[in-house]
Amino acid sequence: MSKKVVFMGTSLFAVPILKSLYQNGYTISVVYTKRTQKSGKVQKTYKSPIQNISENLNIECRTPDFLTDNNSEYDYLKKLNADIAIVVAYGLIIPKKFLNLTKKGFINIHGSILPNWRGAAPIQRCIMNLDKETGISIMKIVEKLDAGPVCSTYKINLNQNENAQDISDKLSHLAADKISKNVNDILLDNIKFVEQDHSKATYASKIEKSEGKINWNEMAISILGKINGLFPTPGAFFIFRGERYKVLKAEISNIRGNVGEVVSDELDVACGYGQSIKILEIQRQGKNPQKISQFMLGSKIKRGSFILNV
Repeated sequence: MSKKVVFMGTSLFAVPILKSLYQNGYTISVVYTKRTQKSGKVQKTYKSPIQNISENLNIECRTPDFLTDNNSEYDYLKKLNADIAIVVAYGLIIPKKFLNLTKKGFINIHGSILPNWRGAAPIQRCIMNLDKETGISIMKIVEKLDAGPVCSTYKINLNQNENAQDISDKLSHLAADKISKNVNDILLDNIKFVEQDHSKATYASKIEKSEGKINWNEMAISILGKINGLFPTPGAFFIFRGERYKVLKAEISNIRGNVGEVVSDELDVACGYGQSIKILEIQRQGKNPQKISQFMLGSKIKRGSFILNV
């Protein structure tokens, strides 16, 4: 008899994992995703990546606005009597009373090496923190955020040329590769869940747009970590003559100058500690992204300009 799997996810990060479970023969009884969002002045609606793939695979997809005090969804899951629930970047709080509605609990794939970087933005935070490695942790969900026991951890190395989108793609496909074996082992009770060392926990709070502002007094490596960690959204930025410029891609260079000074014709900007950042791709407010060679042709930012921390 096939096992019943509930899948809960919303973002693109979750798509390869759902596809992997489906392709490996698991019966996905139902998918939960966040309700269709609205955007733009005309309030156009769009479906989450998980809703799109669910419909393509002819899997029932449910989109409640909330689960807390939602008796209809509680009764639905209870009646389903599923074997396991897999949760990946879902975006809604799962109430404590839901956690016993499947035989093997609710299993979360989290984008960090727990107990490091519990919370909403683990990938961004680890890059901004200049960590040397990250990974995925497969854990059982408990009432406290990302504090459940872990059954498997898989690690990858980080380098200073990778941004949050690159790392998210790597971790998503790593999880997709590992999830089927882990689910099988959980269903067969062939895997052990180990409590985290809660005393070593660190937290990855939600990213605020204001965090993207570049402080040129910082070390070049720290500025690069911010640029990479906040790509593609909300993005690292600076203000020049009242306009916002988002830095999409950069690298460290060693042209010296006063902090905030443009020290080359290719938009190297001097940072603290005698280094500089070479901006490679940039987006002026209200404009399309540009390679730096194209951008500099018509830019008011010239060698000798100062980009001040204001």
